[in-house]
Amino acid sequence: MIAILTIQQKDSLIGQTYDGVCYFNPIEDVNSNFVISDIEYYYCLGLWYLDELQLDLQFITTLSLTEYQPKITTPFI
Repeated sequence: MIAILTIQQKDSLIGQTYDGVCYFNPIEDVNSNFVISDIEYYYCLGLWYLDELQLDLQFITTLSLTEYQPKITTPFI
């Protein structure tokens, strides 16, 4: 499962860490949605539950989840 982001939400996560070490890595899926991984999502959900999630990241707890469909890329030949 992955969490779907708006473009503004994606932009706000660029350069931010979710655990003080690992950076958010929003990527684009086959449907042109920007998404974060289930690891990033559930880590933030756990921090929110413990009342330790930064205020500017609280929107993550309201994101919709969906199955990941990778973007198809053409290999270089």
